[in-house]
Amino acid sequence: MQKAKISVTTRNPALLKPHGWLGLGIMGASEILLFSGVSFASIYFTPLVWSGYILFIDSIIFRRKEASLILSRPREFALMLPLSIFFWLIFEFYNLYIKNWIYVGLPEAIHLRWLGYGWAFATIWPAILETAEALEGWHRISEQKIQPLGITKKHLFFSFIFGGFCLALPLIVSPNLAKYLAAPVWLGFIFLLDPLNYWMGRKSLFRDLEGGNLRVLYSLLLSGLLCGLLWEFWNYWAGAKWYYTVPILGNVKIFEMPVLGYLGFPPFAVECYVMYYFVQNIFTKRANS
Repeated sequence: MQKAKISVTTRNPALLKPHGWLGLGIMGASEILLFSGVSFASIYFTPLVWSGYILFIDSIIFRRKEASLILSRPREFALMLPLSIFFWLIFEFYNLYIKNWIYVGLPEAIHLRWLGYGWAFATIWPAILETAEALEGWHRISEQKIQPLGITKKHLFFSFIFGGFCLALPLIVSPNLAKYLAAPVWLGFIFLLDPLNYWMGRKSLFRDLEGGNLRVLYSLLLSGLLCGLLWEFWNYWAGAKWYYTVPILGNVKIFEMPVLGYLGFPPFAVECYVMYYFVQNIFTKRANS
């Protein structure tokens, strides 16, 4: 009796797309050049490694979903870069009041200094949001559900008022008190803007909670922690870097970050999401109107 031949076609995608290998190469070369004493790598180490990381994590996303920000939505990626700079400048404005970090080792030439600022700031939102997108596919996150919550107008209104209060507080108190108010800054935009995202009828964490879906929230929290650890790890070795002047347990550090500061990274990632989609929701609404 002749055995039937069974033909099985298996999908065997490449481990990484070319830009993913490029990203790994940039990260590796940056490390080698830094420890070899190359001045350019020392000064621009942070934006170099984060540029490589973004390329790498985007390739990981494409391998899993066959779609990614850079390859499938290049226009959105290009717009995210200047938007990331603008968003981070908002936090630099708040740092004039809370005075929680300073930059050292920067180039003396002003144009080279601003090149480093702009390049580094442009990587923040893509890194956070790409990492969160990659983590969404992890089954321990994708399967997270809760009982759907009833979101009322009172909840949204209270959130909006509370967010505004958090963001106003560091600006109106005394300088001695303002330096203790980093937490309201890392939370304020979540509570201020997400109700507006909900009211616009598009991407909103409140809307996710209303549907019992914790996938996006959990992936953002974990993304913030992961990116925070990488930021501080790479910052520790960089020539141009930041130091923290946190007033509570400021000397108890992991790398350059006081241990309590790591609590700020998960909510910061949530803020990144809420701020980004607030702008996207506005322009999407205008385009559809």
